[in-house]
Amino acid sequence: MESFPRNSRVAVVTGAGKKRVGQVVARALAERGYALALHYRESRRDAEAFRDECAAAGITTELFQADLADTSSVDRMFDQILDRFGRIDVLVTAAAIWIPTPLESLKADDVIRHFQVNAMGTFWCCYRAGLAMINQREGGVIITIGDWAVKRPYLNYAAYFLSKGCIPTLTRTLAVELAHRNPAVRVNCILPGPVMMPENLAEHERIEAIKSTLLKREGRPEHVAAAVLFLIDNDYVTGISLPVEGGRLLS
Repeated sequence: MESFPRNSRVAVVTGAGKKRVGQVVARALAERGYALALHYRESRRDAEAFRDECAAAGITTELFQADLADTSSVDRMFDQILDRFGRIDVLVTAAAIWIPTPLESLKADDVIRHFQVNAMGTFWCCYRAGLAMINQREGGVIITIGDWAVKRPYLNYAAYFLSKGCIPTLTRTLAVELAHRNPAVRVNCILPGPVMMPENLAEHERIEAIKSTLLKREGRPEHVAAAVLFLIDNDYVTGISLPVEGGRLLS
């Protein structure tokens, strides 16, 4: 494996295996000159295809597998990332699970699994990256991905919204904790709206989601990526949750 220049910038993106928001964010960071440490859980083939695409464009890219529900797996991943790159400048937590389940069918294990991945998994990734960043003179930037609809949850996603509701709180908490140790470390959250709706979503639900925005159009993952870049660039913003949802909260 070729050596990596220790003064180069490194971005870690979780949930970058599948062709969803994480990959779009990673591509935007690569265009800014970041080397990429990309996390995946099961989508190895898709992750390898994306890595090869990045490598063909001259972007230093490494893949790291982990189950975010298992803190020891997360620890192993971050140990590997730091061993390979020596630093972390940006972390974007795009990994999440969302499994629609009617309330009457919900099991305790369903709720626990969502919390393990979406809440604890996100926190432990931020924790490990934050501990690395506070020891860097330049600090670093952590950007969590929440969900606008924690303020207006919809049916059949009780476990998901319970777990995602933790993200703004852990963002504010870590903004305080990490800045206390190194004021150059910032932590912010993005709350996406309908920027990449599930492929299996019923057409009437997709239309309703679009109609419920003020802008009357579907967003794109690139809108989230643009918000990530804004939160990296503006070094006087920390501890916020930024909605990227076309005005859906107001409509």
